[in-house]
Amino acid sequence: MAESGREVIIKKVKKREVHYTHGGQWKVAYADFVTAMMAFFLLLWLIAMISPEKRAVLAEYFKNFSIFQDSGTSVIDGKAFVMEDLITKPEIRPEEFGNKLKRAVEEKLKDMKDQVLVDVIEGGVRIQIVDKEGNTMFPLGSAEPTPKAREVLALIYENVKDMKQKIAIEGHTDAAPFRGDQITNWELATSRASAARRELEQHGIEPSRIARVVGYADQELLIKEDPRDPRNRRISIILLQEHQPATVILKPLERAVNKGAEVTGQQAQNVPAEKVTVQGDPAKDVKSILADQEKKAAPTARDTHQTRPMQRRNITGAWD
Repeated sequence: MAESGREVIIKKVKKREVHYTHGGQWKVAYADFVTAMMAFFLLLWLIAMISPEKRAVLAEYFKNFSIFQDSGTSVIDGKAFVMEDLITKPEIRPEEFGNKLKRAVEEKLKDMKDQVLVDVIEGGVRIQIVDKEGNTMFPLGSAEPTPKAREVLALIYENVKDMKQKIAIEGHTDAAPFRGDQITNWELATSRASAARRELEQHGIEPSRIARVVGYADQELLIKEDPRDPRNRRISIILLQEHQPATVILKPLERAVNKGAEVTGQQAQNVPAEKVTVQGDPAKDVKSILADQEKKAAPTARDTHQTRPMQRRNITGAWD
């Protein structure tokens, strides 16, 4: 009983809390997160700034990317990834290109804006550099471009250098005849077209882009009402669409040949051989034309087999 009557004393002891100093681990994690976000948004900005062509090249590169090295003794395979080699050059938009070239001519060659004509034709875009009274692209009877002609060709080069389309060059003359038989408008037209080709190649046009160099003489007049109008003397530069063959531009030449005109060996290509009167040494061209025609006309082995009459043996073993 005595023990049960003891007073119970409860002692409350207040614990002292130990405050630990915070570490810097969260700061490191946060800094990594901010850095990653900054790099991500920087990447988005860079992708938005580059051209669609380069963007397509980057996508193609990462599509075939692999973490595994090729077999070999060296980690470096010696090959460089050059983006320019894979960039697809822009397609030509005829109206847009024509307006762009006209603006460039008006800005840089105001006195010649009436002599550079741009139009859309079957198979591509045609740029015509025409003569006018007192301002010619070539001296009379010569195939040497004047300084003005060189300026125009340089300006055309600046506007077509980044395109991938093939280029066809045509030479045209007026109907004024030459004195003597040593040279005709055919040779002059072809020589002037070739001179324009040389100018473009000297500026940087790749020779592989030149699809055709043709001279039409006075067979395709610009001003038909006046065959001797100086505007009939002109150089035409045609940017060919990819789906159009280079032979599209030779249709006027075939019409000229039908009139009985003479053409050179270079002009005779892709024109029916029976219609061609060739000057110079045309053996190679004519042989190739005839070979193509014979190949088309020759029947195949299958056709020969189908058209051959059936033969049977009779009872004596002889063929019918």
